[in-house]
Amino acid sequence: MPKPNALPPEDLSHVCALDAFTFNTTSELPTLDEIIGQGRALKAIEFGLGITNHNYNIFVLGEGGTGKETTVKGIIEAKALSETVPDDLCCVFNFVDPDMPRALCLPPGKGSELTSDMAEMVDSLRRDIPKVFESKDYEKHRDEIVDGQQERTRAIFFRLEQKAVERGLLVKKSASGLSVAPAKDGKAMTPDEFDALPKGRREVLEEAIKVTQEKLSDAIREARGIEKETKDRITTLDREVVQYVVNPLINEMTERFNAFPAVLDYLGQVKENILNSIDDFRPKEEMPIAIGPIKLPRSEASFERYSVNLMVNNAQTKGAPVVFETNPTYYNLFGRIEYRVQFGVASTDFTMIKAGAVHKANGGYLIVNAIDVLRNIFVYDSLKRMIKNRELRMEDVWEQYRLVSSTTLKPAPIPVNIKLVLLGEPFLYYLLYNLDREYRKLFKVKADFESVCPMTPENVNLYALFIAARCREEGLKPFDRSGVGRIVEHGLRLSGDKERLSVRFNEIEDLVVESSYWAGALGSAVVTEAHVEKACSERVLRNSKIEDKLRDYIIEDTLMVAVDGAVVGQINGMAVLDPGDRAFGKPSRITARVYMGDAGIVNVEREVKMSGRIHNKALLILTGFLGERFAGNFPLTLSASVCFEQLYDEVEGDSATCTEVYALLSSIAGVPIDQGMAVTGSMNQLGEVQPIGGVNEKIEGFFDVCKAKGLTGKQGVIIPRRNVRNLMLKKEVIEAVKAGRFAVYPIDRVDEGLEILTGMTAGERLEDGSYPAGTINRLVQDRLLSLAKRHKEFGRPPGEKKGKPEENKAIHE
Repeated sequence: MPKPNALPPEDLSHVCALDAFTFNTTSELPTLDEIIGQGRALKAIEFGLGITNHNYNIFVLGEGGTGKETTVKGIIEAKALSETVPDDLCCVFNFVDPDMPRALCLPPGKGSELTSDMAEMVDSLRRDIPKVFESKDYEKHRDEIVDGQQERTRAIFFRLEQKAVERGLLVKKSASGLSVAPAKDGKAMTPDEFDALPKGRREVLEEAIKVTQEKLSDAIREARGIEKETKDRITTLDREVVQYVVNPLINEMTERFNAFPAVLDYLGQVKENILNSIDDFRPKEEMPIAIGPIKLPRSEASFERYSVNLMVNNAQTKGAPVVFETNPTYYNLFGRIEYRVQFGVASTDFTMIKAGAVHKANGGYLIVNAIDVLRNIFVYDSLKRMIKNRELRMEDVWEQYRLVSSTTLKPAPIPVNIKLVLLGEPFLYYLLYNLDREYRKLFKVKADFESVCPMTPENVNLYALFIAARCREEGLKPFDRSGVGRIVEHGLRLSGDKERLSVRFNEIEDLVVESSYWAGALGSAVVTEAHVEKACSERVLRNSKIEDKLRDYIIEDTLMVAVDGAVVGQINGMAVLDPGDRAFGKPSRITARVYMGDAGIVNVEREVKMSGRIHNKALLILTGFLGERFAGNFPLTLSASVCFEQLYDEVEGDSATCTEVYALLSSIAGVPIDQGMAVTGSMNQLGEVQPIGGVNEKIEGFFDVCKAKGLTGKQGVIIPRRNVRNLMLKKEVIEAVKAGRFAVYPIDRVDEGLEILTGMTAGERLEDGSYPAGTINRLVQDRLLSLAKRHKEFGRPPGEKKGKPEENKAIHE
């Protein structure tokens, strides 16, 4: 098997061809008018916005920084401009059921007209109705009615008094009312005088009193009837005179809103209520109310019931509304009922009902973040209920949790026509899709944003347009071709692939802003490649404290990592640590020890529960590889331990499988491994090397350690060949490779790396299952056979052991 060659410097990165750019600086470029690399998502959004079925709401998913929010808002706002402006929403008093305010939907602008018209009408009524009651004509008609009533009442009681006098009786008035008493000389008799009368006379008077008392009761009833009739006549008079004020105002509004039956019905109820509440409009004297030493002004009649609560005013709206609610609490979405507290008593009315985002977005589009919806109690279920029922109900959601329920308003449901758009991470989409069956019915459009796009000339030019757009919008310095090229290379590094550009434009924009700053700080009018490099290096410096500390521990030999020499059963592995703001590579020592026994290969981390399932799977793959390669003719009988030295956290992943197998084979064969090399790579049971993640960070992490301890020219890393396309190494590593002080070796099979690490031939399997003498595989096979035989011999009773005494002694040794 030929030894693989180290990669040439040009394969370690991708250099953007500057001659492909036709500009000198980005200030010459036009405005960016398209979205980069999101064709699939844009088609899904277009489909979701175009279909009118209320169950086809949209979930926009993608990694953070891919421009989901900005893109979705831009697309929806552009589409909404050409759509119909929805109605205004007014909330008015319900004269039939005061606890359930009515909702009136009017064309844009009509809601504010109704609000102002009703306010003007009430002002007119409060001004003009008192004048009517103070007019001489009204007083004359009212006095005529009252005088007629009084005259009739006096006539009734006059006739009654005359008849009483004829019978020797007197109708007297007292605090308890009218009564009949016997009379003497025009005055009521005293009880003694009445008792002194003859018996016959008393009996006659008593009978007369009884008859007269009945007449008196009849007279009182008749008087009350006259009084009621008088009140009715006065009420009719009041209604007639008030209608002279009310009818013109109501008729004027009726003509203006003649095309809206709901408003006409409401105006009819308003008119009837005004006529039934005339006393509220009468002038009243200000009489203070005293509560102990405190004097309070007398409360005036409230005219709030005639107000119009304009909850949504679309008079100035252009197209359909687009609402992006950044804090989707229940009340922010579905509205709230506010309260006023006076003297310790809370009260409310329909004018204190406030609109939520759903009210404002009705007839248009509502955009919310899925994670915020799930964080706020009641919101997710309420949104689903709104979509299913196509109506909005404002409720006191905490009512069911109170020990004592309180009365409050329950506004009538409002019809809803909304396209709901949720924004979220992919895991939220799949979590809801798999756990909530209703979700599948209500969010049938999936717009999946890509995190990368193909590295094509068209997309590279779009990158340049994006940079130009950010410079114009943020007032940044323009970039020259070298600066744009370096940004493109950074996009390749972010994607982890030479053939794909990252579309996580928040990170690209951050680098553009920082590069412009450093250009200004260094006195340049144009951002060049050097300024972008400066921005990158400064960002690394700000975020590399943990990385630098770990490297210091390695240099101090607190964390033991050797970068020269050769040791049996010891190798340098590479891992990626990602605290969150910056991922970096960290080399670590992996050791293996083999001894006689039948415990098999023991992973120390697995035994102490410090390894994940993928890592444990990799160890079983390693065992299968050894068994297939070396135990075809005898059982694989050994005890071996593999350990990540000085590892105090959980290890996960299979990228160290190749590293572990090299350490194990070295320990079995007794062949030392070059400590100047580090290895990363997964493998399968066939010995094929599989690609891994974080290859750039791993190589750079080991390089930095070698550089700190001293580059010898014999150091390097072994990586899977399938990861070559992912290489976007920093310039320092590339320069070291050019100078021959560092090397990167790609391999396809495990044996290739074994030869690099040991300097020996791995050896191909012969027809009889053995390997050529002097190869590593032969040494491993011989050692495993020896262990199997010795284990078998060791397990026999003393009388059954065979062989010469010298052999038995060797076995025990």
